[in-house]
Amino acid sequence: MKQVTSLPVWSNLRADAEKLQALHMRDLFASDDQRYQRFSARAGGLLLDYSKNRILPETLSLLMQLAQQSGLEQHRDAMFSGERINNTENRPALHVALRNRSNTPILVDGKDVMPAVNAVLAQMRAFSVALRSGEWRGYTGRAITDVVNIGIGGSDLGGHMVCTALAPFADGPATHFVSNVDDADIAQVLARLNPETTLFIIASKTFTTRETMVNAHTARDWLLAAAGNDGAVEKHFVAVSTNAEKVRAFGIDTDNMFAFWDWVGGRYSLWSAIGLPIALSVGMDRFEQLLEGAHEMDQHFRTAPLEQNLPVILGLIGIWYRNFLGYASHAILPYANDLRLLPMFLQQLDMESNGKRVNRDGVPVDYDTGPVIWGAQGTNGQHAFFQLLHQGTENISTDFIVAKTSAYDLGEHHRILLANCLAQTEALMRGQTEEEARAALKAEGKSDADIERLAPHKVFPGNKPSNTIVLDELSPKNLGALIALYEHKVFVQGAIWQINSFDQWGVELGKQLAGVIEQELAGKSTADHDSSTKALIHLLRS
Repeated sequence: MKQVTSLPVWSNLRADAEKLQALHMRDLFASDDQRYQRFSARAGGLLLDYSKNRILPETLSLLMQLAQQSGLEQHRDAMFSGERINNTENRPALHVALRNRSNTPILVDGKDVMPAVNAVLAQMRAFSVALRSGEWRGYTGRAITDVVNIGIGGSDLGGHMVCTALAPFADGPATHFVSNVDDADIAQVLARLNPETTLFIIASKTFTTRETMVNAHTARDWLLAAAGNDGAVEKHFVAVSTNAEKVRAFGIDTDNMFAFWDWVGGRYSLWSAIGLPIALSVGMDRFEQLLEGAHEMDQHFRTAPLEQNLPVILGLIGIWYRNFLGYASHAILPYANDLRLLPMFLQQLDMESNGKRVNRDGVPVDYDTGPVIWGAQGTNGQHAFFQLLHQGTENISTDFIVAKTSAYDLGEHHRILLANCLAQTEALMRGQTEEEARAALKAEGKSDADIERLAPHKVFPGNKPSNTIVLDELSPKNLGALIALYEHKVFVQGAIWQINSFDQWGVELGKQLAGVIEQELAGKSTADHDSSTKALIHLLRS
């Protein structure tokens, strides 16, 4: 496999980047009153404004050539057709099948996976109806009022984020999420609950994940301390797993085990039975609206011309900043409090997928790959880290995400939120010159001495890039489309970087060493370590 840097268009993009270094976005807007129309696109209920980026029309043209020369379209088609694009684990990556609302056949090794997908969706619907209606009851005959999802990583972040984002639609049991093996996490959740009315979902494909199973057994002990009867477990625990033997040994009726498949990666799994907490919270109809929105984005990604394709545009702009302008960091800034967990969700999606140093053939790459992803909801972030965005020495690209309407309708709140979102994108782009700063200080009545002293501190360089994504409303369908948009953006970048976006070997070494150190902390064994680790083990064991 030839490195992407050897493609003819790569050197052309480097030259374009050199040319753009001297251009300021405020001048680009001043010289082109059609810039917004030129650099914005829509798909379904989402609008993408990418006009506040350091690009020219020829930049975008070159980036589209990069996509074509990289074989992006062929790699995309391979994913949708069920080819084993996860080459290190010899698996397809078929999260798109989980939300395939057209129900067209998708084959893996010649077998259509859609009947199995639909069977799990039907099982989720039946269980959701039974629990939400009160037909499913706990060991004392009381209805379930609280659901606790116990999982970690992809078995936690997606469901937690979506349940939080769709809080205005929640009309089922209250949902809680336990992921951390730190006992504070589960202790604080259990302290608020009644064992008679609590259901636990244990989400672990193998039913062996260390953190998840420690928390699961703690929850089981808590229930049995109240119930006094092992038979209570099957009324208060269900599993999302593929390991029927271990699920049965735990005490869960395997009729209440929800399956998923090895072609579903954890960080892409909220569309599967991992999304059961979502269905219980907002109902299966709304869960299927979430799937519908994602499916529409899938179809857009699959069929729209590259120049109008939202995931392609977002992905290419990210590559532009990472590989040609030297940006190492990207901030996700949702101006919607219900989307406050989105930055953490996208952090896993992006950094676990594209934080790779070798290509699909195992050869070290000679270019940068995934950036650091971080962020927080607006307007909170403005009072935390926006100082650095505006006047710091680090170049950081940003995505602002906002909904046109609010589900809460409390007077002026939403208008103020929208104003802050738009003001920040404009301020990052325009900045403020020293001349403008001096004029503003003079208008405030400052003395000449104060103007001289303060003016340098009031200068904002601007030229800070941002994308703005506007949702018509924060609905289940639009949320599904938004998540799928980012999934495919990550795919686009991984395909062009020639890396496998669907494995995560980087998490393995630490887990292996933790198993060794756990035994040492318990005084059961000793192993060879560096002097620092040895000293810390001794300190924490004493």
